[in-house]
Amino acid sequence: MFDFLSEYQKRFWEMIMIPAFSSTIKMVIITTILATILGLVVAIILLVTNKEGMHQNKVIYGIISFIVNVIRSFPFVILMVFLLPLTKSITGTSFGVKAALIPLTVSATAFIARLIENAMKEVDPDLIEAMKSFGISNFQLVFNVILSEAAPAIMSGIVLATISILGSTAMAGTMGAGGIGSVAITYGYQSFNDRVMYMTATILVIMVQGIEVIGNWIYRKMK
Repeated sequence: MFDFLSEYQKRFWEMIMIPAFSSTIKMVIITTILATILGLVVAIILLVTNKEGMHQNKVIYGIISFIVNVIRSFPFVILMVFLLPLTKSITGTSFGVKAALIPLTVSATAFIARLIENAMKEVDPDLIEAMKSFGISNFQLVFNVILSEAAPAIMSGIVLATISILGSTAMAGTMGAGGIGSVAITYGYQSFNDRVMYMTATILVIMVQGIEVIGNWIYRKMK
């Protein structure tokens, strides 16, 4: 696989880069799945409890909306530090991929929740009223009509969120989470090795392009 590389480069790829790439992929996939599920739940609660929702509740909407806004206002590195006690209590450690998943998921959930909420709000009100006139339940209205109509916009938002999560994993690497970000800092920046810095940056760019291509393909299929 690495016949064109020197022995040192082969060992670097096999022992450092491939495990780091695997860790980054793992963090991105797990975080995206968890944050999408949790974000969807939060978005639905916000949708049905807002002033135009099916079950208006100013208290619930205000509290959840405030929490979402607070989380979104934190720079990710600061959020990681702030959540260290929670992270350690849940995972038993404050380092590594497992520990990074907590702040990554918390941050991404708030971001995705707003994206999904906004996508659902853009659904044609006339369509919603027409469906109500047929006597469908609120559950059917949300899951069979609103979510169905908003699905392409939600997919587009999740692609953006996934790219943001990838960037956050790189920052998490600076805090001992591992992954490509950790390689860039440890073997690139701190070792004054420009080649490693450029290589990790190139890998991240390729990953972003890959996410966009796959996401755009799914989006076109859903339209």
